[in-house]
Amino acid sequence: MGSWGTLGPALLSLAGVALGAGGSLFGQYLVSRASARQLEVQESAEHRAELKDAVLKFLSLASQLEKAALTRSDGGGTLAGAELGQLVDDLWLAQAEIDLAARSEPLRGATYRYAFRLAEAARGEIADASALRGPQVQFMDAAYDDMWPGQRRTTGDPATPQ
Repeated sequence: MGSWGTLGPALLSLAGVALGAGGSLFGQYLVSRASARQLEVQESAEHRAELKDAVLKFLSLASQLEKAALTRSDGGGTLAGAELGQLVDDLWLAQAEIDLAARSEPLRGATYRYAFRLAEAARGEIADASALRGPQVQFMDAAYDDMWPGQRRTTGDPATPQ
């Protein structure tokens, strides 16, 4: 057995190497966690932007279709049948975009139900705008939940701070 004078520095050197390696590994772990979180945030923002574009396109077409269908049912039809049919086709394509971009099944279902009700309005089966409000609200709630999961959508008076 050697004396502490010869064995001590060797053990301290070995302990230093072990601590250095452990610190280095821990540092790499922290960096990889931060990188993974940053990538997750970036992907979430990209998804939100893609879905937002699809939702806005769908809402634009839904608004045009609702206006045209309900104006026609009031007797003041502004669009011919072919133009209304093209709007319905465009709406279904926009619904398919959301179907592809959505992360959640509730959004896919709500989009389909809203598009279906709008198509019924275009065919003259719905003459009252209030029949579209339920599916529209469900669609907006589902879109919000898909873009910002886990966050509550504010309701009530917009002048009241939440």
